[in-house]
Amino acid sequence: MIPLKRTLLSSLMLLAVSNTQAQPTPNIYLQGGAQPGATACVACHGADGMGLAPAGFPRLAGLSADYLSKQLHDFQSGKRVSPVMQPLAKALSDQEIAAVTASIAAMPAPAVPAINRSTMPSGPGEKLALRGAWERQIPECVSCHGPGGVGVGSAFPPLANQPALYLTAQLNAWRDGTRRNDPNDLMGHIAKAMSEDEIKAVADYFSTVGHKEVKP
Repeated sequence: MIPLKRTLLSSLMLLAVSNTQAQPTPNIYLQGGAQPGATACVACHGADGMGLAPAGFPRLAGLSADYLSKQLHDFQSGKRVSPVMQPLAKALSDQEIAAVTASIAAMPAPAVPAINRSTMPSGPGEKLALRGAWERQIPECVSCHGPGGVGVGSAFPPLANQPALYLTAQLNAWRDGTRRNDPNDLMGHIAKAMSEDEIKAVADYFSTVGHKEVKP
C-alpha cells in the first residue's frame, strides 16, 4: 500500500505543478502587475496604446522595449520624476517590466506619412521640426528622431502622434531641469534654447503628423 500511496502523491504533485505552469501569463498592460500599486496601463494609455490626448497621457504603442524599460527603471530610481508613474513603476518587478514593455513594443504604431523636407515649412513648429534653428544650436528634431518624428532605435523615441500636452510638458521639464534622464542632457540644452511659443508650436506640429492608419 505504501508504494501505491507514494505513487498517488507523486501524481497529484505533478498534476498541481502542470496546472500551475499551464496558467497563462497575466497581461500586465490590461490587468496590472502582482503588487496592488502596479495598476493596468490601459487605464491611462488606452486599449490600443495610443494614449489619452486631452489628459496628456502619451502613446506607447510601437515604442522600443529598451526605451520603455529604461524609462520605467528611471521612474523607479527617481532619475525621472512623475507623481503618477513613479509609484506604479516601483510596484513592478524586473520580470514584469520586461513582459509589459515587450507587449507594448509589439502594438501597431501609427503610420507616419512621408514628409518632403525640400518644401518650405508652413509654420514655426514645422520649421523647427524639419530645419531647426542652428544659429541658436537647435538641430532639427527629425535629425535625431527620424523622418517625420517616427523614432530611431532605443535612444530617440517617436514624436509623431504624441499628444501636444505631453510633448509640451516634457520639453518644459527638460527646459527647467526637472527631467534629465537622456544622454549628456542633450534635450535640456535644446529645450533651454527654445521659447515657450516654440515649444508649443513644435509640440502641436508633431501631435498632428501621425494618423490613425496602422502598419500591416
